[in-house]
Amino acid sequence: MRPIPHPSPNHGERRGGALPELIVVHYTAMQSAGAALERLCDPDFEVSAHYLVGRDGQLWQLVDEARRAWHAGTGSWQGRTDVNSRSIGIELDNTGRHPFPEPQMRVLEALVSEIRARWGIPAEGVIGHSDMAPGRKVDPGPRFDWTRLERQGLARPPRAVLPGGAAEPGAFRALAAGAGYPATAGDEALLEAVRLRLRPWATGPLEAADVAALCGDLGGDRGGVA
Repeated sequence: MRPIPHPSPNHGERRGGALPELIVVHYTAMQSAGAALERLCDPDFEVSAHYLVGRDGQLWQLVDEARRAWHAGTGSWQGRTDVNSRSIGIELDNTGRHPFPEPQMRVLEALVSEIRARWGIPAEGVIGHSDMAPGRKVDPGPRFDWTRLERQGLARPPRAVLPGGAAEPGAFRALAAGAGYPATAGDEALLEAVRLRLRPWATGPLEAADVAALCGDLGGDRGGVA
């Protein structure tokens, strides 16, 4: 793929010799790709991403993949902090209230495939911003179709192994941490993050089905909420 260069000044060196081992998917929560480009390239805001994918499939590169873009913020995944140093960030032009258009999804899929091949990132290393920052971030949100990426082998849902094999609500926090979610997240934030990824239609208190989903029983179609 040949993205349009749109350099952002908001980047630095990856710390401690870290290399990309994660791809973090975001939505911009802005009204247009132009507005997002302006924000991601404004030094006063100190935010950026490596790539931005427009709703029409247009692709911009803002930061070289070897550099540390400022997209993830505070959080962790599988016990690893400083996610910015360990990841490549992809912003999707979406307000968070709309489905992700077909041209945008096709470009995202091709981009994820290429990035994974370049850096040897496994499918389980493709995560959402909400996965690593429960309670602080919800993107790419309930409308994002994770199953579409998973069916192509581009991503893999978080998994945990439940000792004894019984999916009980009391095991939820330990299971979520075992799957990679931050152990410091509050109960409600943790449940929201897991559901955004595995059960985006679910509401209400914790259910046994939430625990089962973390153990691999996803209960049918998990396409984004319409």
